[in-house]
Amino acid sequence: MKKLIYISSILMLITNISVKAQGDNTIMGAGATFPYPLYSKMFSEYNKITGVKVNYQSIGSGGGIQQLTAKTVDFGASDAVLNGKQDSGLSAPVVHIPITAGAVVICYNLPELKEPLKLTGGIVAEIFLGKITKWNDPKILAVNKGVKLPATPIMVAHRSDGSGTSNIFTTYLSKVSDEWNSKVGKGSAVNWPAGLGGKGNEGVAGVVKQTPGSVGYIELAYAIQNHISYATLENKSGKFIVPSIESTTAAANIDIPEDGKVSLTNTDAKNGYPISGFTWIIVYKEQNYNNRSAANSTAMLKMLWWMTHDGQKYCADLNYAPLPKAAVKVSEKILKSVGFNGKSILK
Repeated sequence: MKKLIYISSILMLITNISVKAQGDNTIMGAGATFPYPLYSKMFSEYNKITGVKVNYQSIGSGGGIQQLTAKTVDFGASDAVLNGKQDSGLSAPVVHIPITAGAVVICYNLPELKEPLKLTGGIVAEIFLGKITKWNDPKILAVNKGVKLPATPIMVAHRSDGSGTSNIFTTYLSKVSDEWNSKVGKGSAVNWPAGLGGKGNEGVAGVVKQTPGSVGYIELAYAIQNHISYATLENKSGKFIVPSIESTTAAANIDIPEDGKVSLTNTDAKNGYPISGFTWIIVYKEQNYNNRSAANSTAMLKMLWWMTHDGQKYCADLNYAPLPKAAVKVSEKILKSVGFNGKSILK
């Protein structure tokens, strides 16, 4: 055990040294795979404009929070706000900055099906509970009248890592299914009743794409990029909603609290897609720690300001919803609250 702790300490020291060696012109981040296609574009464009480099590891929200907690990155990225246990593990307060909103889609591999599958929240819950096991189950047929569905066994794919995408998905299931809420619950990592795990949105997309009869949940951009079919889902208003930028924007058009922490799942919006969610970048409110320089902190805050303003123009083309005006205003206040030696970095 002592040997493992010693090795872990050495690795952390090496990581800290490598982070500092990057210099004030390089920003280190890690976390969510959900917004990775968008972040890659934003970071590339920002580098062209400013010369600032961003080294972002798409390792899942849980991994990003762990690295932020260990202070081996400048920022963590998560599709879920920190829970009590994660908060208690931090050495200092952090802030959550909303960056964009996206849709988590129910993707499936049914080559025989030539039109989009319709699903309800209750059906999705029973599939992931392992109670509905074949595609021609009467409950699925009932909402897909006139559609010939195969007797193919359903193979469930879910995340194997700590994931904000899982948090969004399981939060939704907990709202629409009492059985799911009592037996499984919500969280970035849960005890899945059925299925096969894949690492990251990429991993789940890969499992579904390669496995006929499979079903999983991934961010909309991954489904489109990988040419994977995804379901039209019934929302709280009883309308079957196609996941899109428009329906995600509708779900996000709500009152945003001052701390930026809000769930968009099972929205009351008539035309809103029910499995939508914000994704956040998380930073320490006081930036003077671990021998960080004021210049590095300023560079990061300026980049985050750009992402929530000019950078929003890259959202739509990559199937993410730009921040609504209310969320932009909240982001501005949060960013201005971040300081160095107690003084606000952005004026």
